[in-house]
Amino acid sequence: MTEQQLRDLPTAAQYAQEMKRLRYRKDFAKMLRSTVSSLLVVAAIAVLISMLFLPVLRVTGTSMTPTLQENEFVICSEWSNFDCGDIIAFHFNNKILLKRVIGTAGDWIEITEDGTVYVNGEEIEEPYIDQKSLGQCDMEFPYQVPENRVFVMGDHRETSVDSRVSTVGCIADEYIIGKVFLRVWPWETISTL
Repeated sequence: MTEQQLRDLPTAAQYAQEMKRLRYRKDFAKMLRSTVSSLLVVAAIAVLISMLFLPVLRVTGTSMTPTLQENEFVICSEWSNFDCGDIIAFHFNNKILLKRVIGTAGDWIEITEDGTVYVNGEEIEEPYIDQKSLGQCDMEFPYQVPENRVFVMGDHRETSVDSRVSTVGCIADEYIIGKVFLRVWPWETISTL
């Protein structure tokens, strides 16, 4: 070996430094693979849970203003029972709609010309609406909600197409996805419903 070749050889300190760098790269790559794998598993589980048990829905339209605004995201619980005043998601004409439960099976519904809603003869308190309105309505009142169905209305009563119109009518239990209980997007509006 020539003197030049001997000078080009790394020193023990340089060799140790290079080994340390290579070991770090190997450990970093291993940690990165592990992290990505864990994230993929968590994401897959989250998607599975959201698809099967807690659907995430995007609000479209203005029928639920002021409670829900267009392009907000909400989470729906498939297991929960619902009462008057709860917001539910349901299938209608290949769409998913969000409306508020006004009456359940057996309830008598009456809506006056000024939009005041009575359930079983008692006026219901509706702090979630901005303005009362009869809106689009072709029903005759008083109206009794049939078995296994719910009577729903949007919070924006003037424009909402809901159970007051015979083409929609009361919603059968089998079309109900579940109760909307949480607004999750945008971040600044996260809240329970």
